[in-house]
Amino acid sequence: MTRDPLRELLDAVLADDDGAAVGVEEMAARAFTSPTHFARVVRRRTGEPPATLRRRVLLERAAWLLRQGRSVTDVAWDSGFDSLEGFSRSFSRSFGIAPSRAGELAAHRLPAPSGIHFHAPAALWVDAEPTEASMDLTAVLVEHDLADTTALLDLAAEAPDASLRTAAVSGLTPAAFDDADLSPAVLLRTQVHTKEVWLAAIDGTDFPDLGTAEVAALRQRHDEVAPRWRSFVADTAQRGGWGDTVVDALCEPPQSFTLGGIVAHVLTHAAHRRALVRHSLDPRLEQGNGDPITWLETRP
Repeated sequence: MTRDPLRELLDAVLADDDGAAVGVEEMAARAFTSPTHFARVVRRRTGEPPATLRRRVLLERAAWLLRQGRSVTDVAWDSGFDSLEGFSRSFSRSFGIAPSRAGELAAHRLPAPSGIHFHAPAALWVDAEPTEASMDLTAVLVEHDLADTTALLDLAAEAPDASLRTAAVSGLTPAAFDDADLSPAVLLRTQVHTKEVWLAAIDGTDFPDLGTAEVAALRQRHDEVAPRWRSFVADTAQRGGWGDTVVDALCEPPQSFTLGGIVAHVLTHAAHRRALVRHSLDPRLEQGNGDPITWLETRP
């Protein structure tokens, strides 16, 4: 895997030198380039000169260490300052309070055009670019669930019929509203039918038929319900309606649920079913492990 070029620059700027002050020449040498070119590239990529970026991140680290109970003197030396007075002056100018009062800070981060910050205990935090939309976590989880269900239906379409009808996990009690049959075919049917049922409750339509557990039919039903489910989640998020309540007349007796609770409920049990199906059909996980972080990395 190739390294991120920005990370390469940051490593050159922020490498730990046991508290010693580091000049642009030394930073550039780490990056195997000239000081002039290095300073220009860092400033273009981060919005800060290398020395300013390094000093700010070290001050953020200093604030974090002070809030953990480290002494001002120790932190001053660790942060590359050659005098306690110089450290106190720089810290006070940056945070608005003396280092001895760092415990009063709500956070250790300082304003940064790059969004690059110290992240405890020994890492960096890079904010999303201001021009980019922030990640909508609910939308990501919903999209991952739909995509992973599609992948499992495709995997099931290639599996022998016997493996679709046999549960690989025994002795596991499913949720009260799930079928006791833990075969992949039935689990996938429940996965699809659950969204059909909740959308019917939200839309006020009739209870949908359970239908067949044949993979081809389930794939078609999933392709039909997925955009409806995605649209419901997007519309609810846009109008801030997660706290809205729906009275589910399909329950006996009718019950009330918040829209946020419905989505959280569906995602929780969907992840459990997907894990069971994947374990049944692909015990060696040759088709991936269904992890959202891996899925996000491979999205186009």
